Amino acid sequence: MKLNERFRGYLPVVVDLETGGFDASVNPLLELACGFLSWQNDIITLDHVTAWAIDPHPGSVINPASLQVTGINLDDPLRSAQDERTVLEQFFKRVRQAMKEADCHRAIMVAHNASFDLGFLNAACVRTGIKRNPFHPFSSLDTASLAAVAVGHTVLQESCRRAGLNFDPTQAHSAAYDVERTAHLFCYIVNRSNFTSHQTEIIPPEQI
Repeated sequence: MKLNERFRGYLPVVVDLETGGFDASVNPLLELACGFLSWQNDIITLDHVTAWAIDPHPGSVINPASLQVTGINLDDPLRSAQDERTVLEQFFKRVRQAMKEADCHRAIMVAHNASFDLGFLNAACVRTGIKRNPFHPFSSLDTASLAAVAVGHTVLQESCRRAGLNFDPTQAHSAAYDVERTAHLFCYIVNRSNFTSHQTEIIPPEQI
């Protein structure tokens, strides 16, 4: 089976955004990280992670509490932040290239509490006038929901622990670190699902 067959023509791309609050209409994107996946012999693994720092868009409102949680210092000269349109264009270019290589017709976001990240991404596209967003506009693969079924928890740190994955809370809320952990959790769930579907007969609920 090929990757495009496993996910019905969609390319799963793991995404994490760090923002200046919870309101996509006024709070800015501050960090974006993405994880691209590799598929070999019906096993999915994390291939690589790319991350960007983003300058708050003009007129945006930043909640100071969000900066305390993320630890982002907007005045750090080493941040090397770029404006959000530039970052989105670079991000989408890489996604489209990966789609082409995998022969997928569209990308689908994989994220922890994915509706939050997808909402911010869609709002940023509207704000910057970007028309060619390669991601499905409303469908996503939410690892919080998947983990609730697979390991019985929805919080990323505890879900990773139950899956036998390391998680360093001191690095949490960095987009690059969170996307890496989310990617490994997603791979764990998908690979376990592949193994189960290949090895175990699925019994209809009415026969249990």
